[in-house]
Amino acid sequence: MDLGIAGKWALVCGASKGLGLGCAQALAAEGVNVVMVARGAQVLETSAAALAKAHPAVKVLTVAADITTPEGRTAALSVPGGPGTAFDIVVTNAGGPPPGDFRQWDREAWIKAVDANMLTPIELIKATVDGMAERGFGRIVNITSSAVKAPIDILGLSNGARSGLTGFVAGVARSPLAARGVTLNNLLPGKFDTDRIATTLRVAADKSGKSIDEIRASQQAQIPAGRFGQPKEFGAICAFLCSAHASYITGQNVLADGGAYPGTF
Repeated sequence: MDLGIAGKWALVCGASKGLGLGCAQALAAEGVNVVMVARGAQVLETSAAALAKAHPAVKVLTVAADITTPEGRTAALSVPGGPGTAFDIVVTNAGGPPPGDFRQWDREAWIKAVDANMLTPIELIKATVDGMAERGFGRIVNITSSAVKAPIDILGLSNGARSGLTGFVAGVARSPLAARGVTLNNLLPGKFDTDRIATTLRVAADKSGKSIDEIRASQQAQIPAGRFGQPKEFGAICAFLCSAHASYITGQNVLADGGAYPGTF
């Protein structure tokens, strides 16, 4: 299927590896020019070089910056050779805050979580969405978490901050933007085979005394699909939501978790 987005420009955050890279790869495969943003310059440049080699017809630009800071956002929206703020597609993505007991979190911890996982996406939306509406096409995809759908007690910082973003997007997506060709959706990952999963598996193994392989097998057994997801398939979902064919999908929370969520709605 031709997704109808070749030649457009996408800003992809957290794009050096994991789910963000999966999204950048899927978009580039559709002929989309990509600005990749991540904090780690070395990994970012390596990933970008591989992407540019695989898709020589598209432009692949990099910004090594922290997108959760005003300076990082300014750098991303003014990268030389890029479209400035005239992005057609924006994929927001920032690392989740640490787990823990809510009794241990002070105001600073909450502000940091809200800043990264709620206010940063809102700032990127604010900077780009009106231009999208003027041009008659725009796609915003926020990578959030399955915890928005099924909260996890030790991820209270993430539950709170990402739920705030979810509420905001629900309202904005149903504004007049929808009639001007602009969609806003949230993409909720469950357990995907990324560095973050590898870290949580090691922590769980250390605490339980079991091997990492045992912990992995136990967690995968709880997923109806019987496995963790792959960044490549997550990217494919993202690319479809960004496509010309997804113009009637907006304000939605798309859950990709292999069937782990047990609810009907």
